[in-house]
Amino acid sequence: QVSLMESGGGSVQAGGSLRLSCAVSAYTSDTFYMGWFRQTPGNKREGVVVMDPQGSTIYEESVKGRFTISTDHAKNTLYLQMNNLAPEDTAMYYCAAGDMGAPFRILGRAYLDPSLVDYWGQGTQVTVSS
Repeated sequence: QVSLMESGGGSVQAGGSLRLSCAVSAYTSDTFYMGWFRQTPGNKREGVVVMDPQGSTIYEESVKGRFTISTDHAKNTLYLQMNNLAPEDTAMYYCAAGDMGAPFRILGRAYLDPSLVDYWGQGTQVTVSS
């Protein structure tokens, strides 16, 4: 089983940056992908970025060039560096893990679908003001 806990959210002005962290407190199978998702009140949760065990990534179009996912295996931590933040990025951000049913090269952007996620963190709030 996988246990996740994210942190690092906060309030920033447009154009600012934040770095989110997700501590993985249980073993994650080599068949699991990791990622970040976000949700605003009244809306469905959406994928921001996912990364497979080999390091391949899939980013949601609106965050490409601004957000970067990375890992520190020694610390069992997943990161999301968010630069040039905009008000539309305001949301609760969740780290996530899911068991892969197929390689990214086959299912592709389908892995940004939150319904495929098996494990969730509790979320950390990111608020971007103009």
